Amino acid sequence: ISPVPPYSREQPIFTTRAHVFQIDPSTKKNWVPASKQAVTVSYFYDSTRNSYRIISVDGAKVIINSTITPNMTFTKTSQKFGQWADSRANTVFGLGFPSEQQLTKFAEKFQEVKEAAKLARDRSQEKTETSSNHSQESGRETPSSTRASSVNGTDDEKASHGGPAEAHLKSENDKLKIALAQSSSNVKKWETELQTLRESNARLSTALQESAASIEHWKKQFSACKEENEQLRGKIEELEEQCNEINKEKERNAQLSRRLQELETELQDKELELEELRKQGEIIPELMSECESVSEQLQAAEKKNKDLEEKVRTLRTEVEESKHRQTNLKTELKNFLDVLDGKIDELHDFRQGLSKLGVDN
Repeated sequence: ISPVPPYSREQPIFTTRAHVFQIDPSTKKNWVPASKQAVTVSYFYDSTRNSYRIISVDGAKVIINSTITPNMTFTKTSQKFGQWADSRANTVFGLGFPSEQQLTKFAEKFQEVKEAAKLARDRSQEKTETSSNHSQESGRETPSSTRASSVNGTDDEKASHGGPAEAHLKSENDKLKIALAQSSSNVKKWETELQTLRESNARLSTALQESAASIEHWKKQFSACKEENEQLRGKIEELEEQCNEINKEKERNAQLSRRLQELETELQDKELELEELRKQGEIIPELMSECESVSEQLQAAEKKNKDLEEKVRTLRTEVEESKHRQTNLKTELKNFLDVLDGKIDELHDFRQGLSKLGVDN
């Protein structure tokens, strides 16, 4: 049969476009692209032979030339991919379609052509039987054993005793025997592939279980990090309270500073007053008694001044200590914020890793 059908004999009855694949003859598992791009795939009908073929040509190269027989089956393996085995070509063809609708139309047409091929085969057998009965009635029948062997295609004499139909039947029977042998071989190969797929599924199931266990582990790690985050938040609240205490301490220091200024102003006033009293004691001798009284006041004022100076020194000491404590608190707060920033970065990196692990799974 010529690869490219002559249009005088064969006519296309259905045409579509698809990517063509063939099973790898060495491994019988992997698909090998037969075309670099989508090509035309057509059903052809040969009216003289009453047969159907699927033909696809890529440029000058014939990549599909498959005669459809009633025992062929077209299988959808995905939404856009289908395949069928051709025992005569000893290969498996695969077609990848742009859409699921085109795959469905091709599968429906395959079933129609398969039924038509089966009907054509049945009619051919009926014609053969009718021709045999007619030969018996006309006195030209062969012995029963010879007729049976001719139907089975095992008698070497049928070519000389039978007509062209019997020769054609013998040829078809021989082809069916070869196809049956190849089909048995393909069945064994498919059983081996099925076992391989089962083992692969078992490995995938094990990997899925391991992945689930890993997810549980990461969930626990996430819970632990969440608890640690809560603890860090509690520490942050404590530090905020400490910052509030520092602000209050600053306010108290400001109040002490204002009080210190007031005391210094009062001391200056007292010193001015004392100076005036001294001047009055020098200028007015009559006021000696008053000077004694003023002296007593002066002594009291000096004592008070000393007390005030002592208070000023105490307040200054407290201010310095408060500033020192404030500096220490700022240093501790800065160190804690640095540690907190590191922890937050680690949590962010961990969250990104966890998100990536969820997407991969």
